Amino acid sequence: MSTASQKSFVFTGWHMAGVMVLFFGTIISVNVFMAYNAITSWSGLVVPNTYVASQQFNGKVAQARALAATGVNGRLAVTADGVRYEVLGADGQPVATDRLVLNFKRPVGEHQDFSIEMVAEGQGVFAASRQILPGHWIVEAIAERGGERILHHAERVSVHGAKK
Repeated sequence: MSTASQKSFVFTGWHMAGVMVLFFGTIISVNVFMAYNAITSWSGLVVPNTYVASQQFNGKVAQARALAATGVNGRLAVTADGVRYEVLGADGQPVATDRLVLNFKRPVGEHQDFSIEMVAEGQGVFAASRQILPGHWIVEAIAERGGERILHHAERVSVHGAKK
C-alpha cells in the first residue's frame, strides 16, 4: 500500500498580502479615477459667493415672475452654422426689441462659453452666423427695449453636424 499524500493548498501570509493589495488597490484606483473626473469635468463654481446669491434669490424670482406675466416669449433655432431667434408677444406676433444677446453655456464647464450680440432682421426677428460646436448647450436669451429687460429665456439645445 502506498501512503503518499498530496500536499494541499496552504493559505500563507503572502496570499493574504496579495488579497489586501488587490482589494485596496481597486478601491484606491476607483477613487482616484472618480476624483480626476470630478476635477476635470466641472468647475464646481456655480456662483462666486453663495451667501450673496441666496440674498438675491427672492428678487430674481420676483423679476422672473414679472417677466413671465408679460407673456413675451421666444423661439430659438440653432444650427451648426448660425442662430435665429424670434421675440414673440402673448398673441404670437413679433415684439419690437432694441437688443438681443444670446449666451451659450455648456452644461458642464466654462471654457467653451460665449455670447452673441444678435443682428435684427426685422421687428422681433434676429439672426447671427457663427460656427456652433456640436453637443449640448444651454442658451440664455436676454432681450431689451428702451434699456429695460423684456425677456429672459433659457433653453437647452443639442447641436449636430458642426465641423470640429
